[in-house]
Parts: sequence; structure tokens; C-alpha cells
Amino acid sequence: MTGTLNKVMLIGHTGDDVKMHYFEGGGSIGRFPLATNEVYTNKTTGQKVENTEWHNVVVRNKAAEICEKYLKKGDKVYIEGRIKTRKWQDDKGIERYSTEIQCTDFTFLTPKDAAAPGAGGNQGGGYGQSQSQQQQGQQYNQLRQNAPSANQSQSFTQEEEDDLPF
Repeated sequence: MTGTLNKVMLIGHTGDDVKMHYFEGGGSIGRFPLATNEVYTNKTTGQKVENTEWHNVVVRNKAAEICEKYLKKGDKVYIEGRIKTRKWQDDKGIERYSTEIQCTDFTFLTPKDAAAPGAGGNQGGGYGQSQSQQQQGQQYNQLRQNAPSANQSQSFTQEEEDDLPF
């Protein structure tokens, strides 16, 4: 096989509202953290262990504006994209690295009636809900059928993205 693949698919809860940045040319970028959980039972102790992994999600232009409008802290969302690591210098001139998920497609999974406007999403839903993978798959399929209208679920291709200065 000669080709390569850089593809990420995540289902998780937003850790904060979308933070927007606007550029002179009219472009915009939105950033938000996404939490995914892994729950398993330690075979030696018999205790349940839960690990939360945080992902930095980056959305561009129209997709960013849609996410800003409809995503709130705690909402459940399906993200598809690719991993990108950026190198930059901090204020002291030290080279830093940041790994992000460049979002190319998303679907909101929190039903409209589950998050009242201004309520901050799924309060009390938290990140600690433990479910088997089968239950999560069933819940995902159920929520996807009840997901917000098509104008809130968008698919964006690589050609629609601009090269931004970072």
C-alpha cells in the first residue's frame, strides 16, 4: 500500500463554548475542547477505571460560525477530521507544539429539547456517564435520528478551507 490516511472520528462532550477568531479577509476559526471517555474494569482489582482524553478541535469559516451558534459546553457532538500538529514560539522564544483535530465534518448529537437556550448544554449530564460500547452505539444512532435540522449538520471539504497564517 503506497497511500496514507489521516482520519479521526470522535464522539464526545464539549468542554467549553466555541471560541471564535476572525481575520481581515473575512475568514474565521473556532476552537473548542472535546472530551472522550474510556471506561473499563481493572482485572486485578475489579474496580472500574475511567479515563478522559481531551482533544483540541478546530473548525473553520462557515462551519465555525454554525458551531458557535449551536454548540454549548457539555453538548454531545460527532466530529470527523484529521490530526494536525503545529509548531510555534511562545513569548519567551521557546518552540512549542500543539496537536489539534482539524474538523471537516460534524453532527450535533444533543437533541434540541435537551439544551435550553443559555442553559449551557447538558448540565448534570457530565463526562462521567458510564455505558458499554454497545449502548453508546445505540444511543448514537438514536440521537443521530433526532439530531437538529440539516442546516445545523454540515459537511465541509478540504477545498473549502483557507490557508490561515498559523
